[in-house]
Amino acid sequence: MQPIRFEPGAELSDERFGDDTPLLCCHGGMAPPAFWDPVVPHLGDYEVVVPERPGFGTCLDDAETTPAEAVLEREAECVRELVDEIRAATGRDPVLFGHSYGALTALEAATDARVAAVAAYEPAVLPEANRTEANLSERMAALVEAGQRREAVKRYVEQVLHPDGIDDLDAWLDEWPVWPDCVALAEEVVRMNRAVEQYRLPARLDVDAPAVVLAGTDGPDFLRESARNVHDALPTSQFVEFDALGHGGPGDDPERVTAAVDAFLRDRVGLA
Repeated sequence: MQPIRFEPGAELSDERFGDDTPLLCCHGGMAPPAFWDPVVPHLGDYEVVVPERPGFGTCLDDAETTPAEAVLEREAECVRELVDEIRAATGRDPVLFGHSYGALTALEAATDARVAAVAAYEPAVLPEANRTEANLSERMAALVEAGQRREAVKRYVEQVLHPDGIDDLDAWLDEWPVWPDCVALAEEVVRMNRAVEQYRLPARLDVDAPAVVLAGTDGPDFLRESARNVHDALPTSQFVEFDALGHGGPGDDPERVTAAVDAFLRDRVGLA
């Protein structure tokens, strides 16, 4: 199936939707919307919307001057506005499916938006012990300021995506198709990391919709811990863990991950 590609400023109409449940996919902070390309074919029972989030972290043109504490809220507001447009076009509450920073954005949006359910794969939330010592954004910002954009984003890959290490990381990055696009997003990755470092998970997330939190056993330990913390903070949550999957789980094994999301939506929400 072909997803509905939504770009900032576009309008949604009921003619763009079929009769299936709308499902809004929120990509992570460094991955482009194309992250969902291998996932969408496994969501054939849903009308998938994949937004091109402006700036990959802010809805406004003043991204460089946006305070870190405002970045996440502005991103969540973008999702809320899109939820409203989908509801107006279809008369149905959409499902939010987010990955990493997109999962955190989806959860924050769901605190003040009418959604049918939320699926969050390894939300970008730091456990408190990690959060108080986190300085990745500061180190990246210093490298960007020194003109070392590649090294700045490389630090993110080393610490977040592959903390267990990769043999000859430079050669691996040179073969990674999205690497040039990631380097181009250096400033946005810095802003995103500042927002994540400042975010404090409340004891209870004010999300009334049913939620499923997903994680992989091969991802960073701190993200597995934070996924369970997010699950504990949600009043109506289910937790699913996948053996031998890492932080890129939805893209690496879309059949297994989407099967779990679909089963949750059918069993808990009665959708699709």
